[in-house]
Amino acid sequence: MMIAITGGGTGGHLAIANALKEELNSRGLKPIFIGSKNGQDKSWFENDQGFEKTYFLDSKGVVNRRGIKKLLVLKDIIKSAFTCKDIFKKHNVKAVFCVGGYSAAPASFASLLTRTPLYIHEQNAVIGTLNKILKPFSKEFFSSYDKNSKVKEYPVSDKFFTSRRVRDELKTIIFLGGSQGANFINKLAMKLAPRLLENNINIIHQTGKNDYSICKEFYEKNFLHVECFAFSKTLLDSLKKADFAVSRAGASTLWELSANSLPTLFIPYPHAAKNHQYFNAKVLVDKNATLLKTEDELDDKILWKIIEDLNIEQISKNLSIIIKKDGIKIVADIILKNKNLKWCARQESNL
Repeated sequence: MMIAITGGGTGGHLAIANALKEELNSRGLKPIFIGSKNGQDKSWFENDQGFEKTYFLDSKGVVNRRGIKKLLVLKDIIKSAFTCKDIFKKHNVKAVFCVGGYSAAPASFASLLTRTPLYIHEQNAVIGTLNKILKPFSKEFFSSYDKNSKVKEYPVSDKFFTSRRVRDELKTIIFLGGSQGANFINKLAMKLAPRLLENNINIIHQTGKNDYSICKEFYEKNFLHVECFAFSKTLLDSLKKADFAVSRAGASTLWELSANSLPTLFIPYPHAAKNHQYFNAKVLVDKNATLLKTEDELDDKILWKIIEDLNIEQISKNLSIIIKKDGIKIVADIILKNKNLKWCARQESNL
């Protein structure tokens, strides 16, 4: 018996794969992972002991390719799908959990070839191309944005809930540049820093690796006391201290900040596929639970005006009821309703 988790390419996809893996591990099950040699899949899971086995195929994206290149990639996907078919047989795979991204294509199509139940999690408000194709063939489609989804709760680690609090005063602002760095947000932070500090608002700035040296040098040169770092494995400790955030609107980040009840101004990455970051945040805007501005609509003066007019307590209270715990547990329960999976899970937990 086995569950195969597939998909990735980016951290947003892989965070969901990791969440299900951890939930299955807690129930005495070790899934397998099928991803790509490209993207972030290997760096996340190559040495992860929570998987029975990991496979990284030479899969590539199709969407931005044309002509013969697209045909060649499609040919590789079909070939890899048959490789996945053999992997399913070897591990006695009974269910496939797809988190989207190009690296999910071979195993997902193999699930159709072998009639293995396919479960899909879509992270974004705009459905990814692969998930849109596969949705009609899936046994269940999970999405925080789909009114027909059985699970609306986005899988967020419990630690974001346990440290949540309603903010009622702006003492500290955090700028989140992401792991690589959001240049637009980093520039905003540097422009606004003197004014924020003059008004006794503390600053935490996670710059990402690309802009760290520039930001650090700017703050030191101008004698600005800013907590500045490129990346941190204990970012949650910084979120706990913050009363307001400025961030991109990737799905995992958006829902983690929501789970923590941290009021946020989301500035979508303008080149995200199908502008999905904008639509991710728009769902919360419609519930008066966040703020949203595109890069074209924003500069340091406008941001200062937003901060001056901010009803931080109301937004924080609204966020506290937007998302609940245990999203991934419910997803796992649904997958394990398969009688064979339930029986095998009991057997393994008794070993």
